[in-house]
Amino acid sequence: MKTFSATPADIEKKWVLIDAKGLVVGRLATIIAMRLRGKHKASFTPHMDDGDNIIVINADKVVLTGRKRDQKMYYHHTGYIGGIKERSARFILEGRFPERVLEKAVERMLPRGPLARKQLGNLRVYAGPEHKHEAQNPTVLDIAKLNAKNSRSA
Repeated sequence: MKTFSATPADIEKKWVLIDAKGLVVGRLATIIAMRLRGKHKASFTPHMDDGDNIIVINADKVVLTGRKRDQKMYYHHTGYIGGIKERSARFILEGRFPERVLEKAVERMLPRGPLARKQLGNLRVYAGPEHKHEAQNPTVLDIAKLNAKNSRSA
């Protein structure tokens, strides 16, 4: 029996809608990263982009467990000497682009490289409840029902 390797003609992408309200960031990000790579499919091929298109709404209402909301820091460097900057998760979630917390969590769970950047392009994250992809007829995936630990009250 030969090992199955998907070709571009074999790939069938679906559109999935996830409501992130009250969901734990890390648990949500692992499920999103798995679906972006296509590991939930029997036809998973590591070198092909056979994952689904993911739409996440209410990304500003995600929950961080413990004291991570205040203590978790996101670092970036300006490029100048001593130019390391840090921001807390609370600062980002209450700021202008709260969806970046979830985007960074998913991005850091994907392998680095050109394929991962292409797969990350299949993720659309919106801070509010509206999105502009109704024409794709996305199927709703209820993450909270998969496991009781996936959701927490804020």
